[in-house]
Amino acid sequence: MAQLWGGRFTKETDWQVYHFNASIGFDKRFLHQDIEGSIAHVTMLAKQGILTDAEKARIIEGLNGILADVDAGILLIDEDKYEDVHSFVEANLIDRIGEPGKKLHTGRSRNDQVALDMKLYTRTQVKEVDALLKKLLEAILHTMEENLETYMPGFTHLQKAQPITLAHHYGAYFEMFKRDRDRLTDIYKRMNYCPLGAGALAGTTYPLDRDYSAQLMGFAGPTMNSIDSVSDRDYLIEFLSALATIMMHLSRFSEEIIIWNSNEYRFVEIDDAYSTGSSIMPQKKNPDIAELVRGKTGRVYGALMSLLTTMKGLPLAYNKDMQEDKEVAFDAIDTVKNCLPLFTGMIETMKFRKDRMAESAMNGFTNATDAADYLVGKGVPFRDAHGIIGRLVLYCIDKNTSIDALSLTELKEISDVFEEDVFDAVSLKTCVEKRLTFGAPGPEMMKKVIEIQKQYLQEEA
Repeated sequence: MAQLWGGRFTKETDWQVYHFNASIGFDKRFLHQDIEGSIAHVTMLAKQGILTDAEKARIIEGLNGILADVDAGILLIDEDKYEDVHSFVEANLIDRIGEPGKKLHTGRSRNDQVALDMKLYTRTQVKEVDALLKKLLEAILHTMEENLETYMPGFTHLQKAQPITLAHHYGAYFEMFKRDRDRLTDIYKRMNYCPLGAGALAGTTYPLDRDYSAQLMGFAGPTMNSIDSVSDRDYLIEFLSALATIMMHLSRFSEEIIIWNSNEYRFVEIDDAYSTGSSIMPQKKNPDIAELVRGKTGRVYGALMSLLTTMKGLPLAYNKDMQEDKEVAFDAIDTVKNCLPLFTGMIETMKFRKDRMAESAMNGFTNATDAADYLVGKGVPFRDAHGIIGRLVLYCIDKNTSIDALSLTELKEISDVFEEDVFDAVSLKTCVEKRLTFGAPGPEMMKKVIEIQKQYLQEEA
């Protein structure tokens, strides 16, 4: 068992204790980050005269060789032999280059080493999730551009409310995922400080140049308190919170697609590549991707709550409890990174039943507000107009018809204020187009919004 400690112990660690304590099974994912951090560390040590240039060169060559051999499948990470990824790297380095390898850990603790590895890894994952969100936004924006005049009902309380367009509806999700990207940008900026050099918790007596180490790895600078450096997981909690919010948005979108795909709505047809069938019912075409995305949301919520609970009672500084951050974070990150491209592919290939959407809007009294506004325009007080249209809706329900399908004679039986121009006033096209406030579904306003969003995506390239 390769361990980085043991001098003051007189007995071997119990085998069960060793495996319970070991993290190699999951922190081997940090191999690239551990090597990157070690190369930066020895480069700084040589700059400070703590290592010779020759020692630095041999150590870096050995580290790069380990990484290349693992990536090529030549060197395997034996989980029964090593306690963690750090001991794996150091033991193999000493085997390869001898005495210089024993100097790798000079001025460093596993506490600041694992803190660095987790930050380097998380920083990369923030960027990768951001790139996947951008691809999703591009797919949403494409649908918006293609559906400026695809009329559909807008809903409140799952009740048909007012007519909108598909472009407008999708625009709401664009805003959600755009905010998600903003959160990731904030997290990256806040977390981008290097803990290396904090030691176990109190720094070190070696003359380390922490600014130089941070610079080598692209950090904005070193962390300012060595205790906080090794005990901080705020950035990971923030990232998990952002991932949970992303999944919440994906889940809401999935829920609507599932509803739209139902036999009762038939607003969309999901591509065969993103659907499955039934083992017993040959007619079925199930929206499994949308359902799985919705279902996996709870898994990411669980990761966030797990880490919050782990951290809530920990005294300063490092505690072994904090090893529990990795598995839940890895699972949440993997889940989101799997869901985003699948969801994007599903909406890119999904077909819309525009006729069904428009029919649903017309048959759901979504133009009732506009009918009331029509009466107000004729001089009827709004409260009276509200009551008139309420009676008109009751009449339509009784006759199983819609407002725009009534004759002028029928309309006048409810109110003699109605004239021939009411039919144009309550058409879906008019109802949508006259909504001209910024952010509303009117096509002119939507075109302005789309141009702003296109510019946003181009600036983010």
